[in-house]
Amino acid sequence: MELIAAPMASSGGSGITLLLPLILIVGMIWFMSRTQRKQRQRQADTVAALEPGTKVVTTSGVVGIVEEVDDEYVTLEISEGVLVQFVKAAVGRVVPEDDDHADDHADETADETVAEAAEEPVVAKDSVEVPDAGGEKVQDKSKLPPTHTEN
Repeated sequence: MELIAAPMASSGGSGITLLLPLILIVGMIWFMSRTQRKQRQRQADTVAALEPGTKVVTTSGVVGIVEEVDDEYVTLEISEGVLVQFVKAAVGRVVPEDDDHADDHADETADETVAEAAEEPVVAKDSVEVPDAGGEKVQDKSKLPPTHTEN
């Protein structure tokens, strides 16, 4: 058997069509690394600006007020008299002062709602008036299936 090598037909494309996917990939990598670099710089600026009295949220979701800042660690007060030490990199974001006032307003509104609810008589929705009970309202039994069976 004899193999004959024939020249392949050219598709007519130039070298730029081969470089276009490579240029796109390099551009995407550069853009993603630039975005990550900006995020790291923002995080570093946030950590550098920490000072006592600042309210922060850690990456694990713990909210606290900065008590002390060291070279590597930050001490947060998470509750009255409860101090916890975190690595500086664990500070996720600083809570703006405006959020504190919004929380206070929400607490006041909740307190007013509780006070108003305490003044109104509470009537159970599932209560049924039973004639034998002397006019008292009796709760319906739960409609949930039993959790275990007896043998």
